[in-house]
Amino acid sequence: MSGMVPDERITDAGEPAGFAKRVMTAVLWRSGSQFAAQMVMWTATFFVIRLLQPSDYGLFAMTQSILVLLNLLCGYGFASALIQAKEIDESKVRQVFGLLIVLNGSIALAQVLLAPLAAAYFRQPMVTHMLRVQALIYISTPFIALPSALLARRMDFRREAQVNFAGAIAGALTALTCALAGAGVWTLVMAPIALFWTRAIGMTIAARALVWPSFRFAGLGGTWAFGGAMILSQFLWFVQTQADVAIGGRALPPHELGLYTTALFLSQIVTSKFIPPLNDVAFSAYARIQNDRAAVAYGFGKAARIVMLIAAPFCLGLAATAEPLILTVLGEKWAEAVPLVRIVALAMPALAMQILFSPAATALGQPGVQVRVSACGAVIMPVAFIVGIHAIGGGIGLASAWAWGTPLLMLVTARLAMPVIGVTAKAMVRAVLPGLGSGIVMALAVLGVDQMIDMRSPALRLAVLVVVGGAVYCGLVLTFARTTVLEAMRLLLRR
Repeated sequence: MSGMVPDERITDAGEPAGFAKRVMTAVLWRSGSQFAAQMVMWTATFFVIRLLQPSDYGLFAMTQSILVLLNLLCGYGFASALIQAKEIDESKVRQVFGLLIVLNGSIALAQVLLAPLAAAYFRQPMVTHMLRVQALIYISTPFIALPSALLARRMDFRREAQVNFAGAIAGALTALTCALAGAGVWTLVMAPIALFWTRAIGMTIAARALVWPSFRFAGLGGTWAFGGAMILSQFLWFVQTQADVAIGGRALPPHELGLYTTALFLSQIVTSKFIPPLNDVAFSAYARIQNDRAAVAYGFGKAARIVMLIAAPFCLGLAATAEPLILTVLGEKWAEAVPLVRIVALAMPALAMQILFSPAATALGQPGVQVRVSACGAVIMPVAFIVGIHAIGGGIGLASAWAWGTPLLMLVTARLAMPVIGVTAKAMVRAVLPGLGSGIVMALAVLGVDQMIDMRSPALRLAVLVVVGGAVYCGLVLTFARTTVLEAMRLLLRR
């Protein structure tokens, strides 16, 4: 079919000619566009946060837990099978498209019908109306998932990047308009709908993927197996990541839940916004070179070094500067979120590493690793949240669960995935130590300076701490991790 990637010329080294360059280009487009799109969204988000109330975010978090659960059945795993498969044809693409339409139409209808039950569980009638409107998101999913998979198979992330940026603008403008108009919690409902439908239209045009769907699913055995494993692992991932809202949403008032979820949003900016795009590229790249395990292990080690070089200073710096940052950016009404951010941010370097492992193992044809990892997470994190909410109580209890549950899950994930990827524990320690060690020293230096200065202006205090932290971290990595810095610079310079 048109757009299929032709067979590539293989070099003497066994690597497709120009493959490394294509991977670097894909990384730059995927991560660069994500950064640009997030800048647009964050500008709008932080402005909207100042206008809305914590209770609005609490209500929204309740509906999000339902959306995330049903989104597991949307069929992204079946679309991903098109990326991992060695060969595909137009018939298979049409079948996957038909499957996506059936799945998402059914999910939208189910959410409309079951919305009152979710509202009864959370004891918030507004949840019914919000969920029924949010069902519109599922109708857009087939027109996003299929084109995205086809472009990822070609490793053409430039067009997807352009569409994602357009979607970010549409979502940001919708959010700003609704917030200024006094729409309250409906601001948080309408902005994602605008973003998803803009992406649906743009992705379909960019990938030229408007094919006639086929509802005959014979011959999709491999796709069913791969997609089924992905759905199972994603369901377990849902249990792991949404247990806090499911537990806290029933035990906490919307105001306190809103404080916790906003603190979690700030703490997970790197792990939820920047690493997933890199994993998208990595999944495609690992799948293309899955027969060369040495190359996969080498690439994984490099990815871990660069990710930790970025994630460690951001997360640990966020923990050290939480108070002036929140007072400056969000305002006084969010001051109660400060201790929550400090606790959760400390766990995020471990989460950054943990989410790197499973996509690599899955791309190598071992989705069972991701299932086992997700199963462990579905036990460890809910237990941590239950213990936290009962032993400590409130949002602090939920935040504390991240502090010990996430590092434990990361160690379990590494133990399961490293043999498949082909990396050793010693190699992983060498990969993460430069960024993590420098980040810890930087955070301690920032806390020390913060104790010595006495500034009433949160903005000025934040500026001083950022300058100190940046100077200390740059000095450390240039002294002790120069090789890792040069790797990152070569990537940015496309060398």
